[in-house]
Amino acid sequence: MTELNQPLLDAPISGQHMTSELGGRPWQQAPQYTTVDEAIEYYLDRMSSDEFTDQLVDVLEMDVPVTTLANTIQLGGVMDGKHSVDVGMLVMPLLMEMIMLVGDMADVKYDSGMENPNKGKTRDTLMQSVKTKLQRKMEEKEAFLFDDDEDEEDIADIEQEQEESEEPKGLMARRV
Repeated sequence: MTELNQPLLDAPISGQHMTSELGGRPWQQAPQYTTVDEAIEYYLDRMSSDEFTDQLVDVLEMDVPVTTLANTIQLGGVMDGKHSVDVGMLVMPLLMEMIMLVGDMADVKYDSGMENPNKGKTRDTLMQSVKTKLQRKMEEKEAFLFDDDEDEEDIADIEQEQEESEEPKGLMARRV
């Protein structure tokens, strides 16, 4: 049994990923499949194996969304240098359809990931902000109702200031 307080000596060194040679990674090379059709052929061959479909059914039964699976598969293809990111984005809908087809054939109820689980729900933060605004307005209204004498004096002061105000001056000032 190993102790948990012992330092992990086989961990990567900080910044080690920045020391690799430029072009030494698969995604830094030219992609193996440059067109969407070639990438689709690659995925069709790969997804038609029994081992892959068995693993896919297992993952679908764990309620992992189809969108997440398709994105993971195409990102793996980019990381392996099979195709570029833009080809991966264009292949995503087909990957999703193929995953859903495998799920339908295995009679697995899957989450497509396309539905918004928060649709129709009001966010708590939105409700809180509306509540605080309403409380402020109610407080202002109460203050206005209870300070009638001060309000009349304020209105008289404003009218007096308007009468005493100077005429506008300058090139663009309106003349009366």
